[in-house]
Amino acid sequence: MDTLKAKKRNEAFGRFITFLCAILVIIVTFSLVIFIASKGLKTFVKDGVSPIEFLTSTKWMPEASPPRVGALVFIIGSLAVAGLGIVISAPLSVASAIFMVDIAPSWGQRMLQPVIELFVGIPSVVYGWIGLSLLVPFIRNSIGGLGFSLLAGGLVLAVMMYPTITSVACDALRAIPGELNEASLALGATRWQTIYKVLLPAAMPGVLTAIILGLARGLGEALAVQMVIGNAMKIPSSLLDPVHTMTSIITMEMGNTAMNTLPNDVLWSIALLLLLISLAFIVLIRYIGKRGSMSNER
Repeated sequence: MDTLKAKKRNEAFGRFITFLCAILVIIVTFSLVIFIASKGLKTFVKDGVSPIEFLTSTKWMPEASPPRVGALVFIIGSLAVAGLGIVISAPLSVASAIFMVDIAPSWGQRMLQPVIELFVGIPSVVYGWIGLSLLVPFIRNSIGGLGFSLLAGGLVLAVMMYPTITSVACDALRAIPGELNEASLALGATRWQTIYKVLLPAAMPGVLTAIILGLARGLGEALAVQMVIGNAMKIPSSLLDPVHTMTSIITMEMGNTAMNTLPNDVLWSIALLLLLISLAFIVLIRYIGKRGSMSNER
C-alpha cells in the first residue's frame, strides 16, 4: 500500500515538474517575442519611419540627415543566399535519405548516420573559415569575380543545411508503413518505381517539412555566411556578386550603435522581420503536417 502511494506521489510530482517546464517554455517564448517586437516597432512608432520605405527602399543611411533605412538589400540578399543553398542542398539531402533508408544495407546506414551527425556538431565558424580559406579563392581563381559572392554563401549554406534536411527526411521515410513497400513490389513494380511513385509521395509532407526547416536554418545563419558573401550594399545581379543579408548587418552593426537611436532601432526591426519569417515557417510546417496526417487518415 505504501509503495502504491509512493508511486502516485512520484507520478504527481513528475507531472507537476513537466507542467512547470512547459509553462516556463511558453513564458520564455512569449517574452522573447514581446521584447523583440517592442524594440523593433520603435523604428515605426518612435522614429517615424514608414514600413513601406523600410521594406521597399534600397538606401541604407541610418545616420544621414534625413536618414534612409531601406532593408530591401538585406531581405533580397538573405532570400537569395538561402534560396540558392536550398536548391543545392535539398536534392542531395533527399537522395541521401532515400539511399540510407531504402537502398543501403544495414552497415551502410551505420556508417552514414554518424557522418551526418558529425556535420551537425561542427560549429558554424568552422564552415565559414573553410569557405573563406578554400571556397572563396577557388571561385576567384576558377570562375571569376572577387570570390566573396552569393555563390560562396549558397554553397556554405548548402553544406550546413544538408544534415538537417537529411535527418528529418530519413525520419519521414522510416515512418512509412512497410506494407506500402511490400504491396508495390508484389504488384510488379521495380525498386525505383516503388521509391519514386509510392514511398516518396507518401513521405512528401515530412520531406517538405525537412526542406522548410533547412531553409529556416539558412535564413538564420549569420557568422559563416558573413565571412564569405562580401557584405556589399547592393542587390546582386549574378551568382558572383557580393551580397548582404539581414543576419550579417545585425552582427556587424549592433555593437557600433547606441541604444534608443535610429541606427539601433532599425537593427531591431530587421531582427523582428527575421522572427516573423521564422514564425511563418513554423505555421507552414504545422499546416503541412496537418495536411499530411489528414491524407494518411483518408
